[in-house]
Amino acid sequence: MTGSNAEQRRRDAALAGYRGDVDTAEAAQIDPDPKVRIAALRSLARIGDTTKEQISQELVAKALNDAEPAVRIAAIEIAAKHPQPMLEHLLDDEDPMVVETAAWALGERETASETIIDRLSQVARNHRDPLARESAVAALGAIGDDRGLPAILDASRDKAAVRRRAIISLAAFEGAEVSAAYQRARQDRDRQVRDAVEELLGPDAEG
Repeated sequence: MTGSNAEQRRRDAALAGYRGDVDTAEAAQIDPDPKVRIAALRSLARIGDTTKEQISQELVAKALNDAEPAVRIAAIEIAAKHPQPMLEHLLDDEDPMVVETAAWALGERETASETIIDRLSQVARNHRDPLARESAVAALGAIGDDRGLPAILDASRDKAAVRRRAIISLAAFEGAEVSAAYQRARQDRDRQVRDAVEELLGPDAEG
């Protein structure tokens, strides 16, 4: 495969997943072109799904630390379906899209340690990128642990898209603070935020 151009190598790596060709897919994991490495990683995951054998955690972990953000994102998407490898270190990634995807994946796993909830809460409150904050809020809602509730409540006062996500995430919780956030959202200046709470609770009986 090394003698072909990058596009041909990418096709070969992608086809390996359908052919069950583990050797070709594994060899392509060290290709200099990130698109080839992504195709190889997805092929290995496809082979694992087909054979009912879990893709090697070592290969995924290596891809999670790839120099190319797109490769790290592809690895996160695969890892989201499994309890391992660990993903929380990627919440500190320099690329906001990697952080956003890592938060989503941690929410897909649905159960999380106190450390993960704390890290997601930090992202939800402090990350510079609103999409990363929104993804962290969604993950905390998916996990549904009360330890994540304060960060979701704080997010209900963030930018409009984050506020809307916070309202949706509050569906996993109850209590006076949650009810107060809903009532505040009914008066939000953004229509999507108002619509979100109405979809959850129905029209305001006092409106």
